[in-house]
Amino acid sequence: MVIKGSCHCKATMFEVTEVPETVTFCTCTFCSKRGALWAYYVPAKFKLTSPPENVSIYARDSSVVKHGFCASCGCGTFTETPDWSTGEADFDNPKVSVNARLFDDFDLDRIEVVVLDGKNLW
Repeated sequence: MVIKGSCHCKATMFEVTEVPETVTFCTCTFCSKRGALWAYYVPAKFKLTSPPENVSIYARDSSVVKHGFCASCGCGTFTETPDWSTGEADFDNPKVSVNARLFDDFDLDRIEVVVLDGKNLW
């Protein structure tokens, strides 16, 4: 099942190939201010369907995690990151975390929300 998503102004659009089992609410300083619910995918299951120049990137203090947002309306769209499931950055297993709040025509209320205590982890 393909799920389409877009920012507020539709300048940044994307697709993912499956429904997430869970979404993550991270309490770190960045994510809590952004208000995203993150759905994680391997890069092959994510496709940016709008021109890449419509996406701006924010990377705090390093280029390890690249936070994408729409260059026009500012909506936080997706993040390119190594896998952090072991507590360490696994660069051999990159992930794309998609802001599931931007899924079009999708009932996000039926997906379990997992809270990640990022405020105290890093």
